[in-house]
Amino acid sequence: MKKTILIIASILVVLALVWYFFLRTKEQPVTLTTEKPETGNIFTSVTATGTVQPVDTVIIGTQVSGTISALYADFNSTVKKGQLLAELDKTLIQATVDQAKASVAQAQSNEKYQAANFSRQKQLYETGSISKAEYDLALNTYQVATANVSNVKAQLRSAERNLSFTQIYSPIDGVVLGRSVSIGQTVAASFNTPTIFTIAKDITKMQVQAKVDEADIGTVLKGQRATFTVDAFIDDTFKGSVKEIRLQPSISSNVVTYSTLIDAPNDDKKLKPGMTANIMIYTKEVNDALLVSAQALKFNPDSALLKNYEIIADQNKKRPGPGTEYVWVLQDTKLVQKQIKTGLNNNTHVEVLGGITANDIIVTGIEGGASGTPAAAASSPFMPKRPGRK
Repeated sequence: MKKTILIIASILVVLALVWYFFLRTKEQPVTLTTEKPETGNIFTSVTATGTVQPVDTVIIGTQVSGTISALYADFNSTVKKGQLLAELDKTLIQATVDQAKASVAQAQSNEKYQAANFSRQKQLYETGSISKAEYDLALNTYQVATANVSNVKAQLRSAERNLSFTQIYSPIDGVVLGRSVSIGQTVAASFNTPTIFTIAKDITKMQVQAKVDEADIGTVLKGQRATFTVDAFIDDTFKGSVKEIRLQPSISSNVVTYSTLIDAPNDDKKLKPGMTANIMIYTKEVNDALLVSAQALKFNPDSALLKNYEIIADQNKKRPGPGTEYVWVLQDTKLVQKQIKTGLNNNTHVEVLGGITANDIIVTGIEGGASGTPAAAASSPFMPKRPGRK
């Protein structure tokens, strides 16, 4: 019996030793992760997508109907103001001009005859040889002939104007983006002006039409800096600035966006009309600001740190208001809670406006030990409580 008890006791001792040396969870030494505030630049931004387009685009058409007889420009052609771009067949319109000229000559001849006739009738009327009615008839006939000359001259000017429209000139210096017709094609200008060419005024000055969500448009202002990338040059970042924010909303699938125009210098002509742009608009920027990591604002010590540190909480029991936060500063073996005044927060870094200096050591987290878990941080006895909660 005694032997059995001795064996059992020996087994228990061995198990206790195994548990103590091999199975027992060993508490790791507690190490604080810290940082010093650094000086740097911080910004908040809005992202959007958009389309690259020329600043000025002119659609060139024809004011008369006809058949395209010649084209003197094509896609990507560089053109000058006043340069001949295309011609329409002049045959029918030239015939109209010739007919109008003949009508003018006929009307002028008739006017000359009626003028002479009226002069004779006037002399006869003054001597009493004809009646007043015959005199009035001669006068009216002469006046009608004179008016007819003015009418056919106007018709001639209209025909000559239409003849000039058969030659299509560029109204601006630019580059041809599109050609909508071919030689031999008939264009009809009865209701709408047919498009023949689309010309961009200056492709070294482009713009991006960004679609900014309604939730972000309130922070976007004219003059703000912007950058964007395009898929064709994924490693290049293009720069610009907000030029215009249009009030007309665009609604698609219940999503409201506002067109925002961004200047995009294009001296190297890499940007092409129609490219899709991924845009970042810098809504607020601060240079040379005192910064701490956003993680420092989330750190809360727990009671496990009492073994190694004296924890001194801020005596203000209220929650921090807008523009204020708490951080913990390491001072030798003390953890001192300090309230800071904050500025911009981009969720990575926070601008510090007051409360700490660049020489302070800020605690951002815990490594090792049983501390540092979110649950422990959330139940920290050293943080101010929300009103109504214990």
